[in-house]
Amino acid sequence: MRTDITWEDPFCGEGNNCFRIGTDPHGNAYIAVAGQEDTALTDTREALRTLILEIKAGKADHLL
Repeated sequence: MRTDITWEDPFCGEGNNCFRIGTDPHGNAYIAVAGQEDTALTDTREALRTLILEIKAGKADHLL
């Protein structure tokens, strides 16, 4: 597992459905299932920011 990623505490739903968000010193962002951080989805911090803003704006509400 990469050691330069700073992971936030897991965001958990019911049961064991936990996701983690992390960043590294190079401007990259990561999303992973808690406990599986070595297979994280990677993109820029700006892409993560856009994703979070879109979710907050309700554009993923149909998934709930």
